[in-house]
Amino acid sequence: MPCRLERRASLLLHTGQVMFSRIPLVLHRIGQTRLPHKTYKHYLDGTMVMFLPHPLVRKESVMPQYTDAHAKAGITARLPQLEVWPNQYPGYVITTRYPEYTSVCPKTGLPDYGTITIRYKPRKSCVELKSLKMYLLAYRSLGIFYENAVNKILHDIVHAVRPEWCVVKGEFTPRGGLHTNIFARWPQRTRK
Repeated sequence: MPCRLERRASLLLHTGQVMFSRIPLVLHRIGQTRLPHKTYKHYLDGTMVMFLPHPLVRKESVMPQYTDAHAKAGITARLPQLEVWPNQYPGYVITTRYPEYTSVCPKTGLPDYGTITIRYKPRKSCVELKSLKMYLLAYRSLGIFYENAVNKILHDIVHAVRPEWCVVKGEFTPRGGLHTNIFARWPQRTRK
């Protein structure tokens, strides 16, 4: 009779939930199955452990539950207009950090939190900070992936201010143990 750990490990393997390499799984007591020699190891207590040398890879490259509507959500949303004021001095850089960024995941409906940092070198105009704050607050109820949000923020600032260059960085709180940083730059750097 397999123990609880063996049943759980076997279930994880058969349902495809084991996605990481080199995780030992106690699968069967010795003699219950035959496996290729290098995929398992016998122990003195009579257990056999299977090692997965490579991640399990699904045949589909895109998760079927995500649609084009999810991917495009929020990109064309109308947000408050960014107001500008005339720049009086040349040759300096403006950095604005917004640590209270919040949006909504279009797939799960759960909130995304992060810090948005905007750096740009102004030409003839600068973004007015109150309008920037109202613009960023509008993301709170917007369903948009944060990769798209960073690029949309960059696009809208470049369209309003027309700077010499602009970089938008999004640092998002961990989700599922993954910490994500996203950088978007205008103009794009070309490789030589």
